[in-house]
Amino acid sequence: MTRFRPCIDLHAGSVKQIVGGTLNTTTPDILKTNFTSEHPSAYYAALYKKHNLAGAHVIMLGPGNDEAAQSALEAWKNGMQVGGGINETNAREWIERGAEKVIITSYLFPSSAFSLERLRAVLAALDNDKSRLVIDLSCRRKDEKWFVATNKWQTITDFELNQDSISLLEPHCAEFLIHAADVEGLQRGIDHELVAKLAQWCRIPVTYAGGGRSIADLELVKELSSGKVDLTIGSALDIFGGSGVTFEDCVRWNEAQV
Repeated sequence: MTRFRPCIDLHAGSVKQIVGGTLNTTTPDILKTNFTSEHPSAYYAALYKKHNLAGAHVIMLGPGNDEAAQSALEAWKNGMQVGGGINETNAREWIERGAEKVIITSYLFPSSAFSLERLRAVLAALDNDKSRLVIDLSCRRKDEKWFVATNKWQTITDFELNQDSISLLEPHCAEFLIHAADVEGLQRGIDHELVAKLAQWCRIPVTYAGGGRSIADLELVKELSSGKVDLTIGSALDIFGGSGVTFEDCVRWNEAQV
């Protein structure tokens, strides 16, 4: 059943909401930030724990976020997922530091091509326990298709999201996290077609993020995916400075799902 899934996006050690397509390490002056919180990451982790919002993801957007991520995990041990810079050398460490699951992203796509060898190495570091692994297939549109985008969503790889690629990866992970980078942070609505396709392609849990702005979007994702896809709402939430939907409404919506 479709659920609201919360997030904690970390940039330069602070909780922020950023327009995904503007994240760029070479020209940082184009970065567009919707919101910078006065609260530390642990505040949000404790809030999610209080309302039992399982499956929240903590994403480290660039360097300088380890301490903030650790603080969040300490506030809810084994209750959240962590991603950003995860590879086979640190995946197990983050589990030991309190993550329920680790999320791998750009590391799987060296030189913009998918590496099964790297995926297997990360799994080996986790004692081949795929229940601890989430694969991030955040993507951008190109030629009316979706391709995985890496390096803070700036590099479009040759890895297309489709039935074949999803089926290739499913045996190696517990779930997928997919940001639609072209609409991430814009609060202009979800990518309807992508949500429907994800429901068609995926047999394991999948969380979609990008453009969610209201309770109506939760209802829409539920309808488009027949309850198979979860939705993350970020910038539109009141706890992140948004005006589209309140956190309390999202909690109530989850509680109403059966």
